[in-house]
Amino acid sequence: MTKTLEPAEVPAKKPAAENGRFDRISIALHWLTVLLIIGQLTTAWLREAVGHESSLAMELLATHRANGLLIWIVGLLRLVWRRNFAYLPPFPQSMSKLQQSIAKANEYGLYVLLFVQPITGLSRVLFHGQPFELLIWKVPALLEPKPAISILFAEAHEFGAKALLVLIGLHVGAALFHRLVLRDGVLQRMLPRNPTQGQGT
Repeated sequence: MTKTLEPAEVPAKKPAAENGRFDRISIALHWLTVLLIIGQLTTAWLREAVGHESSLAMELLATHRANGLLIWIVGLLRLVWRRNFAYLPPFPQSMSKLQQSIAKANEYGLYVLLFVQPITGLSRVLFHGQPFELLIWKVPALLEPKPAISILFAEAHEFGAKALLVLIGLHVGAALFHRLVLRDGVLQRMLPRNPTQGQGT
C-alpha cells in the first residue's frame, strides 16, 4: 500500500513580490526621506526670506542642521536595508536598457547627494570656528576659523542643493511620465498605498 504524499505548503509570498511593489520598509524610508528633504528646502528658503541675523533665522538654521543629520542617518538605513533585506521589483519589460540605466544613474546620484550635502554643510560650520547646536547637543567650536575653507564648503553645499533639485525634478518628472503616459505601474511600486488594492479583477 502506497502512502499518498500531500503536496507541501508553498510559503506565502511577500506582498511586494505579488504585486510588483517595493516592500513596506523601503516605501516608508523613501517617503520619510521625501518629508525630510521638503523640510530642508523649506527651512533654507525661509531663512533667506527672513534674513540671516534674526532669532527666527537661527532657529531655522538649527532645524536645517538637524534635518541634515536625520537625512544622513535615514540614507544609511536605506542602504543597509536595500543591501540586506529589501525586495526590489524588476523594471517593466517595456523599459529599454537605456531607460533603466538612466533611472539607476538618477537614483545613485540622489543617494550620493543625500550623503554629501550634510557633510559639506557640517564642514562649513566646523571651519567657521564657532559653537553650534545639533539636535539636542550644543557643540563647541572644534576647529580654528578658516574662512576660505568655510566659504569653499558653503559654495559646494549650494551647488549640491541645486544639483539635488535638478535630480529630484527629473525623478518626479519620470515618475509622472510613467504614470500618466506609459501607464506601466512604475509609480505605483513606491506609493504608500497600492491604488489598485481592493479593486475587483
